[in-house]
Amino acid sequence: MREWIRLLIAGGCYYCGLIRLALWLKQCRGRRLIILNYHRAGGNLSAQLRYLRRHYRIMRLEDALSELHAPSRKQRDRRMPLAVTFDDGYLDNYTCAFPLIRELQIPITIFVIPGFVESGRYFWWLAASYLAQHTLAEKITIDGRTYHLAQATERGELVRAIDARLRYTQAVTERETLLAQFQSELAVILPGRSKGGIDDPSLPLTWAEIAEMERSGLVSFGAHTMHHPVLACITDVTEVKHEIEDCRRVLEARLSQPVRTFAYPIGKPEHIGSASLEAVKAAGYAWAVTTIEASNSPATDPYLLGRLPGDITQHWLVMAAELAGVLGIVSRLKKLRARVHCGG
Repeated sequence: MREWIRLLIAGGCYYCGLIRLALWLKQCRGRRLIILNYHRAGGNLSAQLRYLRRHYRIMRLEDALSELHAPSRKQRDRRMPLAVTFDDGYLDNYTCAFPLIRELQIPITIFVIPGFVESGRYFWWLAASYLAQHTLAEKITIDGRTYHLAQATERGELVRAIDARLRYTQAVTERETLLAQFQSELAVILPGRSKGGIDDPSLPLTWAEIAEMERSGLVSFGAHTMHHPVLACITDVTEVKHEIEDCRRVLEARLSQPVRTFAYPIGKPEHIGSASLEAVKAAGYAWAVTTIEASNSPATDPYLLGRLPGDITQHWLVMAAELAGVLGIVSRLKKLRARVHCGG
């Protein structure tokens, strides 16, 4: 469905009152909590947050989860509760989202990766595209296949090949070795906060920026592992535990409050694995969020909480219709394709 058609339908649903009716019917089915999962800031985020502030009860994630799992109590504000989260900790969460939430007085939670905060290095899931776009090499051979980079289609295939090699490594050290190898072979050095890339919005936050956001009282932080591996692929259970436990320890040493929430990297069931699920529980987290596209009820497993994708390219009217359930499957498929290039 073309974007303008979806926008036309969504606008009609909004201005005729159908979206408001759909939200009311959802609330009649019992207590629910929507958790939105953004990554980047910018785009249509401002318009989206302004809509959400009008029609939902936006809460701090931990407050919303505590309320969801507590005995039912009547709320003066009858709007559906909603929490806004960002994964990975991109610089634009500070330069773009932070001024916006201060203006609107909206609380958010950012799930950060201490290993990238400390190193300032480029996020690994963005590396394949960066390397393919910036290399001057005419061809490269990976796993016995030669990619001729003068052809756009072959550059695209190279991106997918590099990403697959990095994504499914069985240890963080293996991934870092491969990343160094690809940089050497393509003669491209990835940018970083310590390499003059301070203004690149796709680079990670610094501890100073995190501390400033925390002091505002509007931004809370959760754990997202130390180095963002796909946990189900890590073969050493001890490494899985360290990724999960050390992340909480480092964050709590840096922040002024306990860290009780965790976000699984990538976040679908096939990326989580039983070992990491048990490690999250053992590490003392109270809740863990996934990228399973669902709202949450009091019966939802607190270690497998669902989140709906936030898409800053989307018009607020389309987002409104999707959250109410008026639009759905077409946009979900679009977001699923786009998420291949997100950390999660």
